Amino acid sequence: MDKNNFCVIMAGGIGSRFWPYSRTQKPKQFLDILGIGKTLLQQTFDRFADICSEENILIVTNADYEKFVREQLPGIKPSGILLEPLRKNTAPCIAYANYKINKINPEANIVVAPSDHLIQNEKKFKEKILDGFEFVRNNDALLTLGIKPDRPETGYGYIQVLNGKKFGTKSNLNKVKTFTEKPDYDLAKVFFESGEFFWNSGIFIWSLSSIMNAFDKHLPEIDSLFREGIRFYDTDKENEFILKTYSKCKNISIDYGIMEKADDVYVLCSDFGWSDLGTWGSLFENLKKDKNNNAITGQNVFDYDVKGSVIKVSDDKLVVLQGLEDYIVVETDNILLICKKKDEQKIKQFVNDVKLRKGEGYI
Repeated sequence: MDKNNFCVIMAGGIGSRFWPYSRTQKPKQFLDILGIGKTLLQQTFDRFADICSEENILIVTNADYEKFVREQLPGIKPSGILLEPLRKNTAPCIAYANYKINKINPEANIVVAPSDHLIQNEKKFKEKILDGFEFVRNNDALLTLGIKPDRPETGYGYIQVLNGKKFGTKSNLNKVKTFTEKPDYDLAKVFFESGEFFWNSGIFIWSLSSIMNAFDKHLPEIDSLFREGIRFYDTDKENEFILKTYSKCKNISIDYGIMEKADDVYVLCSDFGWSDLGTWGSLFENLKKDKNNNAITGQNVFDYDVKGSVIKVSDDKLVVLQGLEDYIVVETDNILLICKKKDEQKIKQFVNDVKLRKGEGYI
């Protein structure tokens, strides 16, 4: 493996769209949500351990989740776990990792990925990441992975490519024209039918020098905050410095703060069986179904005239359902959610309402 290749796994989110199974106390990346014996974080780590040396993999997570990372990845060294005291989105997370890596290897090339994605074709995924490393090693550019859409999806962001602006002989690598946040269905349909748009996977590849220059140009206030800690990284003063730094940092995504503003941004168009597993609907698409197209998890579920639904309940509950079609039914601890699949984008609103009226205990 190339000693200059590093991986940053972002594992600090709370997975609110998977509520109530994913809770603030233990969000989805630390759960075996697919029922295969490994959590999403463990699957992600194993995936990149086949690409980068394990000592070159960094996990960035919220300080509240340190114990989960240590339990689930017992082999990772303490300096490989970066603890965020506050949730400030992806730009500060990446800036923190940049300066940690810079102290280890200023010549590094980095892949940044969320901890909760599903990759069905691991071999093709590895090939794409290695292609990406080759590109950024030889070009001062920022690269993201775009996924060829197979439907007009409203839950993903989109990347529009510039036709004819391709890199060398790599016909699947294009210059980015625009980024678009989650569209409504009609616009998503236009994107899908045009052939010019790809889903934004949220997986990035760049050289350390390229991304640090981009921070200096587009997010100088964040870059300067983390630069002040050069003498504190990997010392007993790091946590204190990071606490002060995050209290000053603005909340901003890497997409909005840099990718949408930078000039030399490319997309590596890919198709390796990707899902961000961001919603119950996306999970439903990737679970085994019964003869009525239901994805049922739970040992004591009796269903009658139930079709096209995702049902996840604990084994110690006897659940009887009748007449549901295209529903989400989730029971966990002290919460029961029943919601139409087509309305699952409202779950975030449900969570906000519960938090407002009942406090943090149910979140």
